[in-house]
Amino acid sequence: MFQKPTAHPTRLLLLLLLTPILLSGCAHFKSQQFAGASLIEHSGYADCIKLENQTTTVVICPACGGRILEYSLNGRNSLYLDPKQNGWLYEPNKPAIDPSGGRFDIGPEMTIPRHPDLWLGRWTAQITGPRSARLVSAKDKATGVQLIREFTLDKFSSQLTCRQIIKNVSSETILWCHWSRTLAAGGGICLIPLTPDSRFPNNYVMYGQGPVIDYRPEDPNIVVRDDFLQILGTPKYPKLGMDSCAGWLCYLTKNDLMFIKRFPTYPDRLYNEIAAITISIWYYKDIMCELEPIGPAKKIPPGKSASFSEKWWLLPYKFPRDRKVDTAEIKEIVDTHARESKTPWMAEHK
Repeated sequence: MFQKPTAHPTRLLLLLLLTPILLSGCAHFKSQQFAGASLIEHSGYADCIKLENQTTTVVICPACGGRILEYSLNGRNSLYLDPKQNGWLYEPNKPAIDPSGGRFDIGPEMTIPRHPDLWLGRWTAQITGPRSARLVSAKDKATGVQLIREFTLDKFSSQLTCRQIIKNVSSETILWCHWSRTLAAGGGICLIPLTPDSRFPNNYVMYGQGPVIDYRPEDPNIVVRDDFLQILGTPKYPKLGMDSCAGWLCYLTKNDLMFIKRFPTYPDRLYNEIAAITISIWYYKDIMCELEPIGPAKKIPPGKSASFSEKWWLLPYKFPRDRKVDTAEIKEIVDTHARESKTPWMAEHK
């Protein structure tokens, strides 16, 4: 007859102390119990972090690229997800995907080395507080950086703060920039407030066909009205660039949401994207629309780091089926319900 052994108190205490460390090492997780933060399965990934309050849900995926899989208001997701990618994991020397969801990256796009360990690889994850989480990438040899992403959902509203830290882990000074690459659900309307003294005759540039940037594009689905650039539908070529310094944009989704992003701009600093833009939009048919705030170039010495933050909101808003937008109403809503934080968003770290 089997007799259950009696645990020695010292050994039991040691086991209890070591168990969280062992679990975090196996699952790449460190977690504690905090309000509005939990571990869940989502889109074929068993190790996602969910941040939530009464109305808003954020799901973060460390297993593939350190991205956001869900940013939803009352159950309506604002992001584009490709179900064919569910559970996909990066393996070197095997065919890769362009991951869907709320992605973050570093640039400039045309000159930075390929960095699949950052873009597609596994990140470590930690729940850091109520409705808060942190992701940490591997140290990437190609770019000389390690990336840290911190997410905090407000206790009551849909405000999500997304902070990316670029840490120089190489022995040389680096010059990179923040590049947000959020894939929103397709077919919506993108609104960008304009500021004076744009370098572009029509307040935007259009990339393509081929290695060409059209500095005076004309497109029936892109109009300037009431001091807003309005992207009302699929343009001739999907990639667009703007140099607005208003520091926000919004996107109206067909499932009746207003997705707002606020971010800092620096008119007197160098932007090292090829067209020196502060925003890029990649509007691909009715499938997806990439919302891309871009930070200025940051020269980072070895061992130092720099950060850039965006603040997101989701608000209910009836989608205008006739594609006619009341920009005065939009501006009033943004000014009232998506207030700019007084906390500095661009920081340098010792």
